[in-house]
Amino acid sequence: MNAAASPVAATRGSATWRLVTIESKLCLRDKVAPIWGVGCPLIVLIILGSLPVLRKPLEAAGGLTIFDMYVPVLIIFNLAILAMTALPATLAGYRENGVLRRMQATPVGPARLLTAQLVANLAIALVAMILFLAVAGLGFGVALPRHLIGFAVAWLLAAAALLAIGLLITALVPGRSSASAIGTVLFFPMMFFAGLWVPIAQMPPVLQTISHYTPLGAGMQAFQDAYLGHFPSALPLVILAAYAAGCAVIAVHWFRWE
Repeated sequence: MNAAASPVAATRGSATWRLVTIESKLCLRDKVAPIWGVGCPLIVLIILGSLPVLRKPLEAAGGLTIFDMYVPVLIIFNLAILAMTALPATLAGYRENGVLRRMQATPVGPARLLTAQLVANLAIALVAMILFLAVAGLGFGVALPRHLIGFAVAWLLAAAALLAIGLLITALVPGRSSASAIGTVLFFPMMFFAGLWVPIAQMPPVLQTISHYTPLGAGMQAFQDAYLGHFPSALPLVILAAYAAGCAVIAVHWFRWE
């Protein structure tokens, strides 16, 4: 029985990998993820890094500059664009154009399709994160996070949480326009609580508390711990894991082919 199950498992694994490869190529061909998810934050990073006023060390920040603190914000920015814009628009477009209806008759299944999209966007996000850190370091002298393992764990959980939210949007909306609208509505308040416009430390206490329980706010808190040389505290990591698991389960359960 085990011998019979092994070829079946291998075939399913091969099919899943082919689906991941196809979805990755389609993500690149669609250009939404590379242009808006990678190119836009990279341009913002270069512009901010070129401003001397943002590169002066601050004693209150442990010697970090304002630009140093904006690098993790832009990494979160990249994840948010991919999750709130690129991912929902792609899969909702499939539903709108009848692609998902045709896939319903195949053994693909919602879990495998959503996993393929998740992996494809995660790969783009990983390349973007490495590119941001490289440009910030080589171009503007920004040091790597002092706790690399803590940063890697925080990034993985933040990416999983945000992409799971994107999958949840995708599972529930009927088409591309509604996916874009919902993603945009979520994107701006989430980026506010990540400190894009006002640093989290300068927010009123009530907004700081709210920020810590949002996915982007928890992600930024974990990133800041890693940049300061500490492994992220448990609370933001648990919050990110809860968003990732909860939204992924709901997305698979409520996924609609049409």
